[in-house]
Amino acid sequence: MNDKAIALVAAAEELRQNAEKNRPSREEAEAAVRTLLRWAGDDPQREGLVGTPDRVVRSYEEFFAGYADDPVEILSRTFEETDGYDELVVLKDIRLESHCEHHVVPIIGVCHVAYLPDSRVVGISKLARVVEAYAKRLQIQEKLTAQIANAIESVLAPRGVAVVIEAAHQCMTTRGVHKPGVNMITSRMLGVFRENAETRREFFSLIGK
Repeated sequence: MNDKAIALVAAAEELRQNAEKNRPSREEAEAAVRTLLRWAGDDPQREGLVGTPDRVVRSYEEFFAGYADDPVEILSRTFEETDGYDELVVLKDIRLESHCEHHVVPIIGVCHVAYLPDSRVVGISKLARVVEAYAKRLQIQEKLTAQIANAIESVLAPRGVAVVIEAAHQCMTTRGVHKPGVNMITSRMLGVFRENAETRREFFSLIGK
């Protein structure tokens, strides 16, 4: 494991330990939901809302499951028997579900990931799991894009990494400016994808851009 990967592991572990130390109890979380229901103007004791605090807390466990995942560990099992394969590896249209850290509303879209192997490759399901590990946290899209690319680059040490995310933000479509049908596109290019225009064009062609 190289220095970048070790630093990522240490940062992830520190974040996990701090989160566990400050984590409220389940009862406190459900009480917070009841408070918000009252603040919204409803009665948390009425029939339709009695079970809502429990359901919300369970949904949060699913929405934010990425905090319990270590992307470096996910990527750590790699393979060197590639028979000399040295072309692009691309995974396109990975379904992405995240939540905006400013309003805690959904970010829904797709992620395209590519890397140019040096000596190691990783199972394609691991790339999708890394996307999910970072997406299932409170996020902004720019940071999410960088985190995915940086993790792949630090663990696989490829000749280049490319990540593109296209997503709709409900903080923009269902509140605020109310502009449905708008997608935000972010990209992170590392190594040959940043340095070589031809490699970059090949990637965009393969994902249909």
